[in-house]
Amino acid sequence: MINLMLIIMFILMTITLIIMMIASFLSKKTIVDREKSSPFECGFDPFNKSRIPFSLRFFLIAVIFLIFDVEIAMLLPMMITLSKSNIMSWVLVSMIFIAILLVGLYHEWNQGALEWAS
Repeated sequence: MINLMLIIMFILMTITLIIMMIASFLSKKTIVDREKSSPFECGFDPFNKSRIPFSLRFFLIAVIFLIFDVEIAMLLPMMITLSKSNIMSWVLVSMIFIAILLVGLYHEWNQGALEWAS
């Protein structure tokens, strides 16, 4: 009975997906207008470029921050599991995880990715 419901739900989701994809292709506007895609500044040509250069260094620091932030967020629940697990296996897993964090930090530091101004 449950398998039949799962199959029916899968079929309905597949049909819905196909309908949504067909609707997306049919409603897509294919005409590209240069005037409409250009920046508009009070009827005049823009004085400055609308695209300013983005600092790749800033982007790299942001990505490194996100990676280490997610890893720290994964590290915090390990304190909760301490009381529910074997102490030796918990210490081993914790040390391996922290070692991976430290190796990643050392690599980024060694490559110079953490130096903001060079």
